Amino acid sequence: MLPRLTRFVPALLALPLLAQVNIKQAGDKISIEIDGKPFSDLYVGGEGVRKPFLHPLRSATGKVVSRHYPMAQVDGETKDHPHHTGLWFNHGDVNGIDFWGSSPMGRNDKGAKIVMKKISQVKSGKQQGTISGDFEWQAGDGTAVLKEARTMTFYSGKDRRVFDIDVKLTAVKDAKFGDTKEGSFAIRIADALKEQKGRGKMVNAGGAAGEKQVWGKPSPWVDYAGTLEGEAVGIAILDHPSNPGHPTHWHSRAYGLFAANIFGLHDFYNDKSKDGSRTLKAGESLRFRWRIVIHPGDAAAANIAGEFQKFSAMK
Repeated sequence: MLPRLTRFVPALLALPLLAQVNIKQAGDKISIEIDGKPFSDLYVGGEGVRKPFLHPLRSATGKVVSRHYPMAQVDGETKDHPHHTGLWFNHGDVNGIDFWGSSPMGRNDKGAKIVMKKISQVKSGKQQGTISGDFEWQAGDGTAVLKEARTMTFYSGKDRRVFDIDVKLTAVKDAKFGDTKEGSFAIRIADALKEQKGRGKMVNAGGAAGEKQVWGKPSPWVDYAGTLEGEAVGIAILDHPSNPGHPTHWHSRAYGLFAANIFGLHDFYNDKSKDGSRTLKAGESLRFRWRIVIHPGDAAAANIAGEFQKFSAMK
C-alpha cells in the first residue's frame, strides 16, 4: 500500500495550485487571491468593525485602487469620512438608524453595526471562488432590524479583476429605508484616481462625464478612471437590471466617494416632492446584485458597456 500512497501524495499536494481563485479564512478576515496574486481581504468582524468591507482592492497588476484610510495611515492621503472603509454596503437611514455614518471615529456615532452571524461558504476554484454568509443589521442597543444573506463571487482574469455581490435583505420587523443620499453600495477610491484636481473622471452609461453630470442621475453603470502610479486604471460598478429601482442613482463625488443609491431621490433632484424611501414589512425582502470591474484604461477601452450586457444576461 505504501507505494500507492506515495504516488498519490504529489497529486494531492498539487491540487491547491490548480485553483486560480484562492479564498482562505483566518478569524474575522477572509483573504482573496486571484491568479497567484493578493486581491483583497473581507473583514467581517473584530474591534471597531461596524460592517463587512473589502480592503484593499487591487488591479490585476497589483495597484491599490481603494483608499487605505482609516484602515491604514499613509502619508499624504486624505483622512476625511472615517466611515468610508474600502468597499461596503449599508444605508444612512433605516428606521432612523444611521448605518452609513456609523464609525468609532465618527463625531455623532450611535453604534449601529452589521454583525456577522455565520460564514456558510468559503470556496476556492479554478475559474471562480465564493464567500457566502449571514449578517444582522443592529441598532446601537443590539436590536435587530434586518437580516442580510450575502454571496460574493470572484473571477479569474488576466488583465482585470471582476467580482459580483449578491445581497438579500429581509426585515426582522417593519423597516423603512429613508430617502437620503447617504448610501448605499460604495467604494472609496484611491486619491490619485479621484476627479478632484483633475486626476480622474467618472463617466456613466449615457456618456455623461464629471460629477456635475453623473451625481444624482440614473444610470445602469458608472466608471471612475484615472492614472495611478503611471498606469491608466478604472473601476466600474454595474447595477443588475433586476435590482430594485434600476437603473440606480449615483452618489458619486469628485473627492473619491463612488456609490450606487436608489433611495436618495429628494436629495438628488433637490425636490422635496420626490420620495425614494422604501418600506419592508416584517419578513419581506429586497435583493440587490452588483458587479465590480477593475480594469486597465478607461470605460471605452475596457468595454464596460459590453461587461454590462454580459452581467445583465445572468439570471
